[in-house]
Amino acid sequence: MQQDILINWSPQETRVAVVENGAVQELQVERTLERGLVGNVYLGKVVRVLPGMQSAFIDIGLDRAAFLHVADLMSSIAIRHPEPGAQADPAAPGGAAVLRPIEKQLFEGQAMMVQVLKDPMGTKGARLTAQVSIAGRLLVFLPQDNHIGVSQKIPPRQREELRRRVQLLANDMGGGFILRTNGEDASDAELADDIAYLRKTWAGIRQASLEKPAASILHEDLSLLQRVLRDIVLEATQTIRIDSREQFDSLRAFAAEFMPATVQRLQLYSGERPIFDLCNIDEEIVKALDRRVDLKSGGYLVIDQTEALTTVDVNTGGFVGTRNFDETIYKTNLEAAQAIARQLRLRNLGGIVIVDFIDMSKASHRDAVLAEFKKQLGRDRIKTTVNGFSALGLLEMTRKRTRESLAQQLCEPCTACRGKGVVKTARSVTYDILREILREARQFSPKEFRVVASPQVIELFLDEESQHLASLSDFIGKPISLQAEAVMPQEQYDIVLL
Repeated sequence: MQQDILINWSPQETRVAVVENGAVQELQVERTLERGLVGNVYLGKVVRVLPGMQSAFIDIGLDRAAFLHVADLMSSIAIRHPEPGAQADPAAPGGAAVLRPIEKQLFEGQAMMVQVLKDPMGTKGARLTAQVSIAGRLLVFLPQDNHIGVSQKIPPRQREELRRRVQLLANDMGGGFILRTNGEDASDAELADDIAYLRKTWAGIRQASLEKPAASILHEDLSLLQRVLRDIVLEATQTIRIDSREQFDSLRAFAAEFMPATVQRLQLYSGERPIFDLCNIDEEIVKALDRRVDLKSGGYLVIDQTEALTTVDVNTGGFVGTRNFDETIYKTNLEAAQAIARQLRLRNLGGIVIVDFIDMSKASHRDAVLAEFKKQLGRDRIKTTVNGFSALGLLEMTRKRTRESLAQQLCEPCTACRGKGVVKTARSVTYDILREILREARQFSPKEFRVVASPQVIELFLDEESQHLASLSDFIGKPISLQAEAVMPQEQYDIVLL
């Protein structure tokens, strides 16, 4: 696999595209005015404790209070001002703290350190944890834990040796560490530098928590440009091209200090064509916002995103195959498995995902499709869990959701249908209007009723529904006039009493 990263920067927006073997696999967008909050650490203030939900709402200085569940709370670490008369137990393990009811751990007005797990989405506030973690280039620091862990993506035979090395370098100075995948081949000196950087960062956070008022930010995660180097760059990454001289210099300085191995891959793009035109990325963005995804074979996917889950429907479309029906279905599903895994990354779809593959009669075909799907999901940086096929033949899976999907970032509900995806037909609206005029005529006695509606509705009244309109006018004994408004959506109308 050959990977290239293209970065399009402007003062208002940063866009990153990950291209593998010529195909766009991942898109990330960060807007200056809408920068994500995941990873940020705050000194929050408890505004409400909900024993029935075993959760609390925390003010961290945003428009909406953030949400903290008892499972994400460790009583021994975050309390800045203990409850009067309460006996602190700093040695209590985090696991034991979770078992205590939240109302025994938190009280309204309490100040506590928290970190954002999930950005605010729709009407929901941010999701918080009191178990702070700070990501470095090679390691993740867990200041409230003493565990030494190693990424599951590193081969098992190497994990114990790497764990031992990190343990020695940590030097029992407190806190735990998790070795990231890109730290597999790091030297002791590089690991030691990362440990020192993370501990220094944590010391700054603790100091800020003593000096700043509640609902203040204590630590801001890296920008998207910096996270590209920290999280996305792999051994297979050939180039990291960016189209801004200023940001190129800044990123190169950051890389030289924290990720020297990436410096040689950074390139300033100064071509005449926009950088995203090199791989038709803007076209891919348009496609990633569509419900339908065409497959090369002639089949297609239909992807629908709701608040609770995402559904993916696989269809054979124009693909008829060359051998038999079972083989056609099998090949379509195999191709769909690859395409769905890519679309999940491309659109950043998270939460529960239900995939309705075309029904397969052979167990061997189902097993092969499932194996291919898991293989493709293995390329995803985001954690995924596949539960296999249900009794109804649906494949159930989850993908960790930490930020809004691409569609949620770039789009908003349609003003005409208000997010329903459909609008009433013009004829349905004309009948609604006739009923409304009859209702108004029973309560009021104006000289005239005037209907103000979209051109489509007015045209129908003047043509096919003219007889019904005339009959109603005769029945109520009042004239009904019509007025078309081009700016009105089809479902909207006004009835004016004159």
